[in-house]
Amino acid sequence: MKIAIVGVSGAVGQEFLRVLDERNFPIEELVLFGSARSAGKTYDFRGKQYTVKELKHNDDFKGIDIAFTSAGGSTSVEFASTITKHGTIMIDNSSAFRMDKDVPLVVPEVNGEDGKVRPKGIIANPNCSTIQMVVAMDVIEKISHIKRAHVATYQAASGAGAVAMDELISQFKQLANKDEATVDKFAYQLAYNLIPQIDVFTDNGYTKEELKMYHETQKIMHSDIEVSATCIRVPVLRSHSEAIWVETERPVSPQEAREAFAKAEGIVLQDEPSKKEYPMPLFVEGKDPVYVGRIREDISNPNGLTFWVVADQIKKGAALNAVQIAEYLIKEKAI
Repeated sequence: MKIAIVGVSGAVGQEFLRVLDERNFPIEELVLFGSARSAGKTYDFRGKQYTVKELKHNDDFKGIDIAFTSAGGSTSVEFASTITKHGTIMIDNSSAFRMDKDVPLVVPEVNGEDGKVRPKGIIANPNCSTIQMVVAMDVIEKISHIKRAHVATYQAASGAGAVAMDELISQFKQLANKDEATVDKFAYQLAYNLIPQIDVFTDNGYTKEELKMYHETQKIMHSDIEVSATCIRVPVLRSHSEAIWVETERPVSPQEAREAFAKAEGIVLQDEPSKKEYPMPLFVEGKDPVYVGRIREDISNPNGLTFWVVADQIKKGAALNAVQIAEYLIKEKAI
């Protein structure tokens, strides 16, 4: 395969390189793209040095099979036709095309087959918080249809990029030295704090991040499921956590759910509360699967089940999911 990475200098772009290498992805040729500022930088991949090319409107994508793009929504919109005009499949990590009816929104464990039909040559990678939620919820959906879900997310600094991660580290150092914390990437100091806002607020009081979880879940799961989310930024470096409550058409017992989670693709069941064994972001960082634990009946709802989900935001929530989409297409001979 001839592969391109657009936005290679960012946190997700760097994760693409690691994931492609870890998974021994079949690469005959690799081309790296970035902004004018990143052009000329070099990165090592499988013992070979690659120089970043400036992303331009030209024929640089001719002959490239798949382009993983993670350079922001505006860049994705501007360069989509340039990237796809010669038949390159664009797997986009931004929010630009997620709700476009002609662009499949794919989580391979849930709806990989959707990626086979791509009228615009684009496949969208879902929002990081949505990905881990639907991987877990689809397991329950296969047992009994989920009518509604409530979710509270605890999202790491990594969701706002490498600069945000650096800012969190700097704030802890500054405060330890009794200096004032520098606040730039976030609206408030994140160290020793929680910020109950991710993205901008809309007219109904929900943020765009929270509405993404509503709309994207329905599109991915092909479902009328109603999702109400509260998204919170927490002082964790990477790996998002979510507390999820689902209401199903019939009661699903915790034991039934545990057995299904234990067999599910892409999930690790970690649910031994008596032994203090449950997923935590500290131990999930760098891991591929979605981890599920704290499974129990919702005592406020006879048809309710609640559980706790943790996954690495940069990995499964971004780069890994995109690479898994490409792997699925190769396996299904859909390229």
